[in-house]
Amino acid sequence: MALVLHTYKGNKSADKALIAAEYVGVKIDVPSDFEMGVTNKTPEFLKMNPIGKVPVLETPEGSVFESNAIARYVSRLNGDNSLNGSSLIEYAQVEQWSDFASLEIYGNILRWFGPRMGFMPYSAPAEEGTISALKRALDALNTHLASNTYLVGHSITLADITTVCNLNLGFATVMTKKFTSEFPHVERYFWTVVNQPNFKKVVGDVKQTEAVPPIASKKAAQPAKPKEEPKKKEAPVAEAPKLAEEEEAPKPKAKNPLDLLPPSPMVLDDWKRLYSNTKSNFREVAIKGFWDMYDPEGYSLWFCDYKYNDENMVSFVTLNKVGGFLQRMDLARKYSFGKMLICGSEGPFKVKGLWLFRGPEIPKFIMDEVYDMELYEWTKVDISDEAQKERVSQMIEDAEPFEGEALLDAKCFK
Repeated sequence: MALVLHTYKGNKSADKALIAAEYVGVKIDVPSDFEMGVTNKTPEFLKMNPIGKVPVLETPEGSVFESNAIARYVSRLNGDNSLNGSSLIEYAQVEQWSDFASLEIYGNILRWFGPRMGFMPYSAPAEEGTISALKRALDALNTHLASNTYLVGHSITLADITTVCNLNLGFATVMTKKFTSEFPHVERYFWTVVNQPNFKKVVGDVKQTEAVPPIASKKAAQPAKPKEEPKKKEAPVAEAPKLAEEEEAPKPKAKNPLDLLPPSPMVLDDWKRLYSNTKSNFREVAIKGFWDMYDPEGYSLWFCDYKYNDENMVSFVTLNKVGGFLQRMDLARKYSFGKMLICGSEGPFKVKGLWLFRGPEIPKFIMDEVYDMELYEWTKVDISDEAQKERVSQMIEDAEPFEGEALLDAKCFK
């Protein structure tokens, strides 16, 4: 039986396996009659992937799902080849960049693109945070590519295939020329690789989007109502008495207790704007501005330290863990600002955080609804202690080294 890749046309995640197949000389059939929402709900498809996602590769030995796993499988079908590196360290680096591209690049592109298309709820602050995270990832990639033609070694590997396919989604949907011009080495790399013959056989001619899609309308179009025939006037009828069973008018939504606190001279959005817009002299502008704004009666500062750092042996798993925590904190965005630092150059990595919350204590609804909170030790900052105050400044600033250790990453919640 030949290899069969089940997917819809234009799926950029499926392109990884198809491009890898071109490099190793493997033939993969792609059925033309696949219909998303229909084919992937059939019993036959669900036997291959119980959750119905695509792509899925059907092989003589069984099925494989998840696009990175499929691409890895295909890349090894013809034995040793340069797609997976020429040494153990190169193999690890191929895996490293493939995971980085999926978690830090593709994940953020999807979180930017999806809400704009109506696939996910749209939130302006969430989009701002997503774009900031994507820029941080692209900046890291740009730095690496400043002195490297390819991600690993001196020829294309599976890391390049995965990364360029993930970037292709961004270039095609939300990453305009104005956006990508901040990362010239990434631009050079993307256009160089995507125009290689084996890429062009699969993806064809790639064009960069000229504009970010507008936000999808929340209101679905309503069908036009048929014209009603004019009714004959009838004698007025006495209004029927209301029945006890009728629905009561909806009760107004209860206010968050934090909205009932006395007004604070510190406006959280003003601080978030200052943080986001300060590009130079950060200590003199943003940090000084923070302490000028800070209202210790209306807000409180908290340090948090992850309780189980000895488990944080793998970098991308640790980063993903912190990213998931920040996603679950979205319900607190209106009332908080946070910085999460992942410290160390190798495992075990230490996760440390700083949070600004409205009110004198950590809001109860956050403690109740975000299960990650109990995974951290929380210590209220004493701003009368100059050492603690300086630690706050360093955490906001992403100062490196932080407490004697390099920063693997620093994530901002705003």
